[in-house]
Amino acid sequence: FPTSAQPRLQQAQSSGPAGSNPQPGAASSDPARPGLSQQQWSSQKKAQVRSFPRAKKLEKLGVFSSCKATDACKCNGWKNPNPPSAARMELQQQAASLTEACRSCGHSLAEHVSHLENVSEEEVNRLLGMVVDVENLFMSVHKEEDTDTKFLSMLEEEIYGENSPIWEADFTMPASEGTQLGHQTVLSPVSVSGSPLSKGSSGSALGVTGLDVASSEPVPGEKRKHPEALTLEDAKRIRVMGDIPMELVNEVMKTITDPAAMLGPETSLLSANAARDETARLEERRGIIEFHVIGNSLSQKSNKKILMWLVGLQNVFSHQLPRMPKEYITRLVFDPKHKTLALIKDGRVIGGICFRMFPTQGFTEIVFCAVTSNEQVKGYGTHLMNHLKEYHIKHSILYFLTYADEYAIGYFKKQGFSKDIKVPKSRYLGYIKDYEGATLMECELNPRIPYTELSHIIKRQKEIIKKLIERKQNQIRKVYPGLTCFKEGVRQIPVESIPGIRETGWKPSAKEKSKELKDPDLLYNMLKNLLAQIKTHPDAWPFMEPVKKSEAPDYYEVIRFPIDLKTMTERLKNRYYVTKKLFIADLQRVITNCREYNPPDSEYCKCANTLEKFFYFKLKEAGLIDK
Repeated sequence: FPTSAQPRLQQAQSSGPAGSNPQPGAASSDPARPGLSQQQWSSQKKAQVRSFPRAKKLEKLGVFSSCKATDACKCNGWKNPNPPSAARMELQQQAASLTEACRSCGHSLAEHVSHLENVSEEEVNRLLGMVVDVENLFMSVHKEEDTDTKFLSMLEEEIYGENSPIWEADFTMPASEGTQLGHQTVLSPVSVSGSPLSKGSSGSALGVTGLDVASSEPVPGEKRKHPEALTLEDAKRIRVMGDIPMELVNEVMKTITDPAAMLGPETSLLSANAARDETARLEERRGIIEFHVIGNSLSQKSNKKILMWLVGLQNVFSHQLPRMPKEYITRLVFDPKHKTLALIKDGRVIGGICFRMFPTQGFTEIVFCAVTSNEQVKGYGTHLMNHLKEYHIKHSILYFLTYADEYAIGYFKKQGFSKDIKVPKSRYLGYIKDYEGATLMECELNPRIPYTELSHIIKRQKEIIKKLIERKQNQIRKVYPGLTCFKEGVRQIPVESIPGIRETGWKPSAKEKSKELKDPDLLYNMLKNLLAQIKTHPDAWPFMEPVKKSEAPDYYEVIRFPIDLKTMTERLKNRYYVTKKLFIADLQRVITNCREYNPPDSEYCKCANTLEKFFYFKLKEAGLIDK
């Protein structure tokens, strides 16, 4: 945060934090990559911008300089009429001419930077340093992602799957009312007196918009019910995945939630690995914050509280999205066709998401999304989005579309958005606003997921699994060493390759059996032959041996999981590759490391591209992957 579904159009022109073009053997200046601290990256970037020609410096500062052509001009920054296709291409683009007109107001760049005409080079460099610091701050906020976040994201992806058993009605259904895995929070509607709802449905209006409320919707505070209620006898007969008796699950749940049991009661103190929205969830339960869907209306009598909230939302969006014209923000916030999910704290607005629903097209466009600066990093943004998802599930709209700028993409990815658009273009073309230099993103909602409680439920399930594992470990006679392949960069391994897994009674499915070779010697010989062919390829020379520090001193600071063909040969001899997936993962890591360290047009990357095509061809030829 701040994030904007409507990107700040000027950001595409401003220098991105990773604007430099990597040279062969040079470390990346992107702070998202390991090896460089923020201070080191900032120093590098400042040195780069100081070396810009004077015209390029003025262009960069012009993006942050209001127009001085006339007093009537309200343009707050020069906008390049020919923006680059990506912010990272900045250094490859020639400096704009001082006579070039602003895309927004039509006045020249010179009229935006006229106050810098007689400013010394030293002062210009100082101003550029401030710009770099601001960009560094943005990158720190928007690209930070810890290990727990990655784990939770991976777990959520698994849950979203259509065939995931975790959302079956009988999955971990407790035998008693006191062992619920969480409750469903619903938005509290703002009652407003006025005319009845337009479609004749009974219910109260949210805000002054007169939003349609179906009579079948749950009342405020009501939990979302399972499709079919189960009796106590049914629950006793249930067996969850792995044939674990429900009685055992309930017993473990008791140790987690019962104050008299081992772990003691829940406390208000958050653990180090608490979900990012945990603080917001606790504050909502205590009544510190509230969520309301509101909007303007031209047909009903104005409600003073709602209008004050709308003004507050306009102020939040204007302050957090300074490059978005205030008139444009005001027009959309007060447009009766748009609604806003407002986050209220101590009676004042501290954040919100402005959106427009298209029920006939089956999607909603997210327009603005922001939380005021002094209330950020508290999980409000995630909790806002989760409330918005549940609101739309109740209104049978299961798709979000939004245009995100480069700083908002990270936030939307964490909320389940993707660049893979499943909504047919014919359904949204002409309905949503198009933005230059922005990325269209989509989020598909799963009506079976209670989004505002999802992370809490997952936390409970992790605790249950942990306790079940601890109990099972007491019955195990032989203990195998832990897996080390993940520390070496392997992202995924087949279940059957885990030492001791078969001794627990696990058996691969028929589908999994058909994919892997049954004979380990046959697999060894196939991989040995394939690796020999790869090593004799004319473009394999850069990858034959480990990179020497004398040739690339910073290589092992940038590349966390180095791999080469010599190391792969040793692993093959030691029978490390028990499955084809491990072998293919190492091959792909060779290519990935090369692309991460070297620029795309380097000789090394050209060799990597050719070798990658070759070994995938050989893998298909050997029947190790599908053709």
